[in-house]
Amino acid sequence: MNDGVILLVEDNPDDVTFTLRAFAKNNIGNRVVVASDGAEAIELLQPPDGATPLRPALILLDMKLPKYDGLEVLRRIRADPATQPLPVVVLTTSSEERDIVESYRLGANSYVRKPVVFADFVNATNVLGMYWLLVNEPVPARPGSL
Repeated sequence: MNDGVILLVEDNPDDVTFTLRAFAKNNIGNRVVVASDGAEAIELLQPPDGATPLRPALILLDMKLPKYDGLEVLRRIRADPATQPLPVVVLTTSSEERDIVESYRLGANSYVRKPVVFADFVNATNVLGMYWLLVNEPVPARPGSL
């Protein structure tokens, strides 16, 4: 079920704090679940042992992660019919053309470079939140699918 949760996949504690502060500054009150590496993100979305999977309204995915990098996380999300329709925004410091091209090839909905200046990051977060959480019409949940 999609209850407006944001899954933030980020290994840098400072960037997690930065993102949470930007959400607060923009009055984005959605619950944020943080996965600190790619394996944790996949386990939340595709849990073993029949546990209830997380079905976030939005996934913010960093590229440079331990265990599974962002591209591998994206590959696994898009390979599973249950997680395939979830919106994934790559939010990263990487400006490598290979990362951008491969992210879109694997099905990222958007690729956003993290601004270094906090005020710019707050603005970018506001735009992301407004679009993905308020303007965008998500895939409707069907019994047994999401």
